[in-house]
Amino acid sequence: MQQRLPSLRSVPIAFAHRGASAHAPENTIAAFSLALRLGANGLESDVWVTGDGTVVLDHDGVVRRRMRNVPVSTLARAEVPPHVPSLGDLFDECGLDYHLSLDIKDPASLPPLGAAVTAAGFPVEHLWLCSPSVDVLGLCAESVPGANLVHSTRTSRLGQSLELHCARLAAAGVGTVNLHHSEWTGGQAVLCHRFGLNAFGWDLQYEEPMTNALRMGLDAVYSDRVDMMVEAYGREIGEPRRPVTGP
Repeated sequence: MQQRLPSLRSVPIAFAHRGASAHAPENTIAAFSLALRLGANGLESDVWVTGDGTVVLDHDGVVRRRMRNVPVSTLARAEVPPHVPSLGDLFDECGLDYHLSLDIKDPASLPPLGAAVTAAGFPVEHLWLCSPSVDVLGLCAESVPGANLVHSTRTSRLGQSLELHCARLAAAGVGTVNLHHSEWTGGQAVLCHRFGLNAFGWDLQYEEPMTNALRMGLDAVYSDRVDMMVEAYGREIGEPRRPVTGP
């Protein structure tokens, strides 16, 4: 069993990957709402932008029309199937009291994303913008000032040691390293923390790896199986607490 190590965050984040996607259709309002009811204190999705400038939440950014896949970027919002929510729909239906991790699949979505966040009053300190590109994360900082920047990658893609990578991210103003859970060790989490960086782990679908991830001090975990994640979190840390928005 993994030795228990401290997290950088006093309240680590339990992100529901694409909502409670093991329990409801992924990236739907039903999945996001269910994830919060099950106890997740964070939601995760991927963002794209329609041809008329609406940010939508979908994994692939394509919809099926006339027997072919059509990019949402070529469609008006009204042409996108209603089960694909906009970011505004998420805020309207699920409120604002949770962390939100968004994978930036199309950099063109960033200006309207920033506008939607501002219009809803979603707190940018609870917004985590993710990309494998440090350059895209720089665009995130310009479009959504104050949002948390997350570098999502694999160690095989670093081209350098994790220590040098952490130094590079810290110098660039990127505050989080997000790796597949199998690539984390307690020592690597401690290394990230020494640079003041959060250590996030994704694809945690089983109880033992989830427990080990929480024990090694990861600052956020991502899972489709929200019930398992919340149960393990409660056992290791305590009940996940949602962030409080407003006065």
